[in-house]
Amino acid sequence: MTRRLTERAWASVMRRVLLPIHRYVGLTLVPFLIMLGLTGSIITYDAELERAISPHLFATSRPGESPLGLAVLAQRAEVLAPEARLAYIIRNPDQAIARMRPRSGASEPAQLDFDQLFLDPFTGAELGRRREGDLSQGLINLIPFIYSLHRDLAAGPTGVFVLGVTSLVWTVDCVLALYLTLPLTPAGFWRRWLRSWRVKRSDNSFRLNFDLHRAGSLWSWPLLVVFAWSGVMMNLTSTYDVVTGSLFDYQPPWKVIASASPQPNENPRLAWSEAEKIGMRMMSEQAALRGFTVGRPNSLGYVPSLGVYSYGAASGLDVRGRSSDTSIWFDGDSGELRWTFFPTGEHTGNTISSWLWALHFGDVAGSTLYRALVFLLGLWVVGLSVTGVAIWQLKRSARNVQRFRGIR
Repeated sequence: MTRRLTERAWASVMRRVLLPIHRYVGLTLVPFLIMLGLTGSIITYDAELERAISPHLFATSRPGESPLGLAVLAQRAEVLAPEARLAYIIRNPDQAIARMRPRSGASEPAQLDFDQLFLDPFTGAELGRRREGDLSQGLINLIPFIYSLHRDLAAGPTGVFVLGVTSLVWTVDCVLALYLTLPLTPAGFWRRWLRSWRVKRSDNSFRLNFDLHRAGSLWSWPLLVVFAWSGVMMNLTSTYDVVTGSLFDYQPPWKVIASASPQPNENPRLAWSEAEKIGMRMMSEQAALRGFTVGRPNSLGYVPSLGVYSYGAASGLDVRGRSSDTSIWFDGDSGELRWTFFPTGEHTGNTISSWLWALHFGDVAGSTLYRALVFLLGLWVVGLSVTGVAIWQLKRSARNVQRFRGIR
């Protein structure tokens, strides 16, 4: 009996300490969570919204017709924009997106008034161009700007760091919030904890908001943790790498690249057409060696600071449906294989990371239902934030009333 009372007293003390921490940490996170929830819901359907807002950036569907090769599209992009140089091109079913950069010798990237060039993947004709996220160019950049808000508060590296810290604090707070829902003692644990998962009918606004906040958090807790921790992965990479590397077999892409001395090369000997052929051959060789299937090629790029070409294609290793993370990298002069990056099948930590990316963006291959769930979850996060503020405000108002009555 004494031991049980001691356990209860200790749990009660812990709750009195942790509850204010959860409350004020949550209040600090509210502006960020509302912004991330709303923007996250929007960009879940970014392609559909882009098509509605800027239909001219998408080609007319041509069933049965084959698109142009990646090298042909790359060459076409550089012809259409001689003042720029292609960094990489991504070919989607209804558009090809060329990421452009200033040619060597240009003093400032701002000299270009665009960094994206859109091509018809079947004809190579230009569909449009824009500087991604620049709202001064009009509605053509609305969705990219919203994406930038979600990714880095539209504030570059500073925003990345702020959201990284926010995500880390949110992850810890999720664990703390779960603990606060647990019963004080093990006796009748499951029966008593089950009450926390329910929303009871009540005319009391505090009771209703409290139940909505607690039960809503519990029912969505696994996904909330996924979104919080994947935010750490994307924005606070060093912390994510340390934690994941200590728990799993994990090879961060940056570490793989850094392990080999970079060989900067602004003008590779291999042309786009040669690079595409080498990429196709090497991807087929890797597929035969590792036992995976290769789908449509979707990206080709060149990184002058490393002196390497990158070639990407859909594969049986992919977790994501709308995007592919299977790529090979080879020397821009010799064509020698430098690195391979596969989303699954090599390292447990990398496989987990690939799943976190897919789950965060609602891009799990073949699952339109999960995509809809991610859209709703963004709004759910907003709702949980609002109920959290309401609980704090109602408690604060009640304390003020009590103080007022005491003064009288």
